[in-house]
Amino acid sequence: MSRAPAVAENATRADEERLADAVRLISAVRSRGLRRSLLVGAGLLAALVVVFGVSLGVGDMVMPIGKVVETLLGGGDGGSRFVVLELRLPRALLAILVGAAFGLSGAVFQTVLRNPLASPDLIGISAGASAVAVTAALLFQVSGLALSASALAGSLAAGAGIYLLAWRQGVAGQRLVLVGIGVGMGLSSIVWYVMARSEATDAQEAFRWLAGSLNGRSWSQVWPLLTALGLLLPLTVLAAQALRPLQLGDDAAAGLGAKAERGRLALLACATALAGVATAAAGPVGFVAFVAAPIARRLVPGRGAALPQAALTGALLVLVADLAAQHALPSVQLPVGVVTSLIGAPYLLLLLARANRVGGGG
Repeated sequence: MSRAPAVAENATRADEERLADAVRLISAVRSRGLRRSLLVGAGLLAALVVVFGVSLGVGDMVMPIGKVVETLLGGGDGGSRFVVLELRLPRALLAILVGAAFGLSGAVFQTVLRNPLASPDLIGISAGASAVAVTAALLFQVSGLALSASALAGSLAAGAGIYLLAWRQGVAGQRLVLVGIGVGMGLSSIVWYVMARSEATDAQEAFRWLAGSLNGRSWSQVWPLLTALGLLLPLTVLAAQALRPLQLGDDAAAGLGAKAERGRLALLACATALAGVATAAAGPVGFVAFVAAPIARRLVPGRGAALPQAALTGALLVLVADLAAQHALPSVQLPVGVVTSLIGAPYLLLLLARANRVGGGG
């Protein structure tokens, strides 16, 4: 009988050691994940800086990186200042801002709705911006900042409509995606109807915008987008605090005290606004929001939404695509959306093929 307390004490000590080992293992895994996340973020940022420098230096007037830096710091002659500061710098900055907004928007949509097809350019958000903007431009001759505001209003209206149509005592990701695809198709038909009724030259200009283009963009597009992102990014960071509970499911989130539907609505509103302001600045640049988040999650496995990495990936993707759009073909500047579609369309086909194999048991 005297051995019983000693046995119990040994068992308790063994349990405590196992618990301590588990805590150390979890801490080590988290530390490795955090280090990889920081390294990937730093690598993406470094790549972004390199491509940014290249985009400022190449063109009809090629400049070495030293001269580019000198010009950015206030030196250089009048010609280099005009080329770098007025032509190339606003375009490169706009590519970064547009890509970051689309990448972050796509990551939020796909994480909240837990569906890889939940991207603003596939579920009708970009189509809403396009429908209102094209209608305003071709039928009411709206231009400039008012046209950008109409695109933003269209994306927000489309997002609200899709959310309400998908509501059934809450919003399920699969239902919202299907509703969004249907609404997007209807809105796209409005775009083509308006273009068919317009003059050929006006329709051609609208088609160029619909392809997603940075050609001819200047500081007048950069500052409104920068201001909008200065407001939306902090709001998205605050709303993203609800992501972890939402990833566990509504019941688990409610058990943790989180208001699941309110958090989901706030995140979707932020993601819709991000897609709207990016579309207003450069048009519906296709597939950036769709592919940026999956790339980021592959680079940082196990880190959930990987929102910062998705934003950096989107920025790098658009900047590289715009560089290719400007210089891939001699004497021709393609819309950046053409290049991003060449990247995103095969990925969409691959995703659908995988889904079909899983659905078919193969």
